[in-house]
Amino acid sequence: MRNRNKIRARALVFAALLPLVFMVTSCKRPTDAQVKNAIQVIDMDTKWVAKEFKQWPHPKLTLVPTISFKVKNLSPEPLKYVNFNAVFKERDAVDNLGDNFFSAIGHEPVLPGAISSLITMKSNFGVEGKTLDSFKNNPQWKTYYVKLFAQVRGSRHVLLGQWPVSRKIDFKEPEPPRFEGDKKEEPSKK
Repeated sequence: MRNRNKIRARALVFAALLPLVFMVTSCKRPTDAQVKNAIQVIDMDTKWVAKEFKQWPHPKLTLVPTISFKVKNLSPEPLKYVNFNAVFKERDAVDNLGDNFFSAIGHEPVLPGAISSLITMKSNFGVEGKTLDSFKNNPQWKTYYVKLFAQVRGSRHVLLGQWPVSRKIDFKEPEPPRFEGDKKEEPSKK
């Protein structure tokens, strides 16, 4: 009697695990080549944006590199569950300046041949100065590069490409505040 119960218990466990085994073996993760051949990066734009700015009491401006891009689905299947990882660093540097991990394409897939909406990724670290003019001669503000990786449905992180980050700064310092005693400019009369 005991042997029958053990056999029944093992049969139940096996029956319960069998669908799980088939599900795991049927869900193969994409290879590096499949990921690279499915995604085309288009409309890449790089620039520096302000992460932190304060004028008083001690001026401080922190700029971080940023990328914006779209992806085109080159595969015959909908592209979904795509994570991107951007790594910002000098060309041959060992240490990163910063990075950004972003789950950009989720439940709403990019259909075959279609183009995604704009994806923007900012570095979590940047270069510090006092004012916008201080970056012109700042030795820390060098030419940086971004490596962009993609991960699709559990694949490895696959390198999609490397781009230089432009020296374009998308930030304007606000005008200093005016006080009551300041001289006001009169509009010119014609």
